[in-house]
Formats: sequence, structure tokens, C-alpha cells
Amino acid sequence: MKFETEKMMKSLIFSNGDKMPLLGLGTWLSKSNEAYQAVLTAISLGYRHIDSAYIYRNEKEIGRALQFALKEGLVRREDLFITSKLWNSDHAPERVEIAIQKSLTDLQLDYLDLYLIHWPVAFKTNHEMANDVSDLVSLNEMPISNTWQAMEEVRSKGLARHIGVSNFNVPKLKSLIASSVFKPEVNQVELHPYFQQTELVQFCQENGMLVTAFSPLGSRHLMNTEVGIIYHKTIVEMAENHNCTPSQVLLCWGMQRGTSVIPKSIHPDRIKENFEAIYISLNDNEMKEIKKLEKNLRVAKGAAAVFPNGSYTYQSIWDE
Repeated sequence: MKFETEKMMKSLIFSNGDKMPLLGLGTWLSKSNEAYQAVLTAISLGYRHIDSAYIYRNEKEIGRALQFALKEGLVRREDLFITSKLWNSDHAPERVEIAIQKSLTDLQLDYLDLYLIHWPVAFKTNHEMANDVSDLVSLNEMPISNTWQAMEEVRSKGLARHIGVSNFNVPKLKSLIASSVFKPEVNQVELHPYFQQTELVQFCQENGMLVTAFSPLGSRHLMNTEVGIIYHKTIVEMAENHNCTPSQVLLCWGMQRGTSVIPKSIHPDRIKENFEAIYISLNDNEMKEIKKLEKNLRVAKGAAAVFPNGSYTYQSIWDE
């Protein structure tokens, strides 16, 4: 059965032929004592794509799980796709290699499959969270292009097979492409039927960038309320027609758009449910109906970097 699920898992293909599985396990908000078992459960079910980040503060536990799975022969390293991210306080070029080495040590890996600039905002070194404007560094002082050059260097050293960005809009991508030797290979952004970002997804795909959707179920802030996407009549009816769950419909929609999806869960039954979305297929009319659900409802707004009279505003992060 494991062999069959692995054969069925579709992937996005990088220019060099490497593959990023369409469905992965997200680990944001997974407490350190929960992440270990969640990763082992996911791997045993057939997940091969694990998304992590330094700032999630659980990479040591994820690393323990990965090493256990590798030593027990549950999976081969070459079949895993592991992502981590450069945090805002490590944008200084001399900090990038230090930061990725920290993640590699915690994850107990020799290389990452993908390393991303987590946000297009910078904090002062050693100031992991910005408490006020004095902790911020503007992009004039710390240009993304300089950080990106250091990202290119860690790639050239084999510390990351692929490099990319997260939470970047079209103008920022255009600027980075124009100033880079090696353009971003992936953009990881918030995507769900209430926030489809069609123009951004299309731009990435037309320019050879793969797209990963975080919060593909609408994030926890939308999941457990009456306005949650999983409760929308259109989604519920589709789930009934396909004899599946609303969450599976949403994940299927994301994958059929040509984006990878990384739903987070620590519950074995939910991890299994999410994985089984690979067996669902929506028809063209269903995809069109979901497209009508767009509300332009962004949940992850970057509030941690926005202060009165600070270097960043919501407009500068998302529109400029």
C-alpha cells in the first residue's frame, strides 16, 4: 500500500528535474512535543514533503523524527523533501549561512531541499521578535537583493538544493528577479478559496517559479467559525458528492491549481484525512464554482513587523 500511495503522489518539477510533492505536512504552531509524532505519523502514511522554519521553534524535534524514520528504514533521504526558512533577524548576508547551518544541525540533515526567505521584512540581528520600531531594519538599509546573494551562496555550497521566498508579491518578485543571478524557484504564500491570489500564482508559474500554499484550509482563524471555508455550502455539497470531507475538497482544489499544499495537523486521523486528498479529483465546473468564493481575505498580514512610524506598513509589504 505504501508503494501505491507513493506512486500516486504527484509532484511539481524543478528545472533540474527535482520533485516537490504536491502535498506536504505543515509544522507551524506544532508544539515541540507534538511535532515529533506528527512527522513520524505523516511519513508512515506516505508524506514525503515536510515544511519547517527556524522560527517555528520545533526543528530539533522534527530532526529527531526524521533521523528515526531514516534509521528505521521508513524512508530514504533522497525521497524526502524538507523545507526551512530564513527568519527576519538573519537577513544580514553574513548571517544567512549561520542560520541555515543552525536549521541543518537541528534537523540533523546535511542539506535542505528548499530554503526560503521567510518574509520580505528585516529585523536587527539577535532581535527575533520586533517589540518596537527600534528593532526593525528597513529594506533600504538591508536590501533583499543582498540577502538573496547570500542565499545563492548557500545553494552553491550544497547546503540547499533549491532556494526561494515566502510572502512575496509580484512587485517584489520582479525586483528580485531583475537583480539576481539565480531567480527564486519557489514562492510560498497564503492561498485558499477566500484568498486565491490568482494574479500572483499566474505570475509565478509563467516565470518558472513553483508555488506552495500555506494555510490551504483557510488557517485556524477561519476553520472553527461559522464563516470557515469548510462550512461553506459549496464546499460541503462538493464533499458530499465526492464522499469525502470539506478539507479534502479544499486541498484537492489547491493541488489542481498546480500549487503544493502544506496543511498543518498534529492529529493522526487528520493527518491521514489530509493525505487522502490525493485520491480526490474535481471537475472543471467544480473548480469554477470554488473560484467564485474569492473574498480577498488575507489572514497572515505580517503584523509582527508593522508599528506606527515604522519601516513597514501593510501597504509596503503587500502592495509595493
